[in-house]
Amino acid sequence: MTTAHGTRRRLFVAKDEHKFSCAHMTLFPDGTKERLHGHNYRVSVSVEFEPEQGEGFLDFARVKATLAGLCAELREHLLMPTEAEAVTLIHRDDESTEMRVCGKRYVLPSDELIWLPMPNVVVEHLAEYLWGRIARDLEVDLRRANVHSMEVTVTEAPGQGATFQAAPGSLR
Repeated sequence: MTTAHGTRRRLFVAKDEHKFSCAHMTLFPDGTKERLHGHNYRVSVSVEFEPEQGEGFLDFARVKATLAGLCAELREHLLMPTEAEAVTLIHRDDESTEMRVCGKRYVLPSDELIWLPMPNVVVEHLAEYLWGRIARDLEVDLRRANVHSMEVTVTEAPGQGATFQAAPGSLR
């Protein structure tokens, strides 16, 4: 099969099993926050490449395994941002974590928390974070397939979510 020069193809993985349920609380600029609550997040990824460049092949099994691993890692945790001024870590050890969030005190089992490098745990930051993890984990595969662009979409409810798109290697 011949393709015209400059033609691009898009591959995507958007499967029901690539999901995770977790808790978070959105922090607002005025120093307030949402109440602690949860979502059933779904994650999908798509890549764009020129088939005549590189191998033009991306192993779906590797992409699906990477997504499954990331979802399993986040599932059933409270996700907290490390870059939020409204969050103050008071004490953390293997057993418990004490923190203040917008002036409220929380003490939780440490193994039920995951701290993420972002200013707020919202879908737009989750999409960018997961994009970075996928780009790192699949770096060789993406380069071999000559992927020009990758996008990750995270939805928190049907019809509601965010997408982050960039060229692999652009956020180093």
